[in-house]
Amino acid sequence: MSWNRYGIGFLVLVALVGCEKPVAERPMVEIHGRTMGTFYGVKVVGDFPGGQQALQTQVDSLLKHYNDEISTYDPNSSLSKFNQQQTSTPFPVSQEMADIVISALRVGQRTQGVLDVTVGPLVNLWGFGPDKRPVKTPTDEQITAARQRVGIQHLHVDVSADHAALRKDVPNIYVDLSTIGEGFGADKVAEFLESRGVHNYLVEIAGASRSRGVNAKGDPWKLAIQKPTDELDEVQAIIKPDGRAISTSGSYRNYYELDGKRYSHIIDPATGKPITHRLVSATVITPTSLEADGLDTALMVMGPEKAMAFAKQQRLAVYLVIKTDKGNFILAYNLVPHLMSVFNAKEYS
Repeated sequence: MSWNRYGIGFLVLVALVGCEKPVAERPMVEIHGRTMGTFYGVKVVGDFPGGQQALQTQVDSLLKHYNDEISTYDPNSSLSKFNQQQTSTPFPVSQEMADIVISALRVGQRTQGVLDVTVGPLVNLWGFGPDKRPVKTPTDEQITAARQRVGIQHLHVDVSADHAALRKDVPNIYVDLSTIGEGFGADKVAEFLESRGVHNYLVEIAGASRSRGVNAKGDPWKLAIQKPTDELDEVQAIIKPDGRAISTSGSYRNYYELDGKRYSHIIDPATGKPITHRLVSATVITPTSLEADGLDTALMVMGPEKAMAFAKQQRLAVYLVIKTDKGNFILAYNLVPHLMSVFNAKEYS
């Protein structure tokens, strides 16, 4: 989900700032960059050891390290090498790689396989991965063949005190961690800042964010969810994360048209095809960005009715945008008390 595969390719969540600078505004260090095929931003209120340049260098290095672990675009990444291995032999990985795969499998099991990080063969078949976009719509035979290589039950993680490895019981399984990559990165940057004694910050990697404390004005951080339109500055809702993670996934920017039809980058592993329902945006608030990043994708696959039922059953704070047959959008949300501010839900055109 991104400019290439990671995320949805734009900052759905953006920090809100006022037009006037109050006298008591605190100093803030701010950096921006590219990672995982998309954009990131970090804001630190107060001083950072070494200043802006040190923050930029260290965050860039950190994100490059993790991108080198999980990228499917880099043939030399740890994940690419695992995908290239066409055997069921355990493949040694770092403990962090094992942790992210374990987290992905947990979200997959929680959603009964709706979030499936082995969906890569289908993503590639439909042209949303490293492979080029198809010149023709994939046939049912091609989809069936690709689906035989999909299923989280075929992916295993072996860990011990001094060893970690990935293992697959289908030799040509293809793992794609892009659905949680941005959230994973945001969590790791937040952990890094905490380790440097920073307690007032905002981290955003495309649609995933982590924050803590207050902004330069001394107020709690506020984030805006963009409307599902092509206008980047159209705000849909305002959220006060209160130290929690937020992630948004959408189906209305990363798509292509083929044979007269529009195909979204979000693939339903149950059908092997891009989603076609009316849910166009899903926002989730959870303790970690990785969890939120995985769940927002799962909600998008589920569709509006199943997504809302799942959110209520799981006591998730979610905000959904649903497109009607008339082309308007209906706003729906499920708010666990104290997790987020109540939105002004309404239908708009």
